[in-house]
Amino acid sequence: MAGGLAASSRRRGRGSRRGRLSEINVTPFVDVMLVLLIVFMVTAPLLTVGVPVELPRTDAKQLESETDPLSITIREDGTIYVQETVVTPDELVAQMRAISREGYDRRVFIRADATADYGMVADVMARLSSSGFQNLGLVTDTRDGPRRADTQREQ
Repeated sequence: MAGGLAASSRRRGRGSRRGRLSEINVTPFVDVMLVLLIVFMVTAPLLTVGVPVELPRTDAKQLESETDPLSITIREDGTIYVQETVVTPDELVAQMRAISREGYDRRVFIRADATADYGMVADVMARLSSSGFQNLGLVTDTRDGPRRADTQREQ
């Protein structure tokens, strides 16, 4: 009986024809990664602007942008947002300088509610322009399409 155990253990050792299967099946991993890639590609454009405002309507066409622009939103009550963070008019320039890593040539979209105070919009634009930001754009909505608060059109 001891000889039988020794013979069977020798067959499973180095000299066996069938080794251990140590390959990793990457097909499920690749499938999951492709699904995640598609999900992120679809949802990323929807997450760019999080502050809802009623944009004014114009006949301007949409401009293509190569990089993600910085977004400043002015609500109806005069609240100013840089991306999705509330700032005061005095903190606006400091916040923009901290965010804009590429320098002052980065595109800045100003999204103002249609009923927002014109003086507030002009003040925000003047502060940004005098601090060195040169590529400013006003975001509007189209006259033809349905009114949506998150549609971005530049005039």
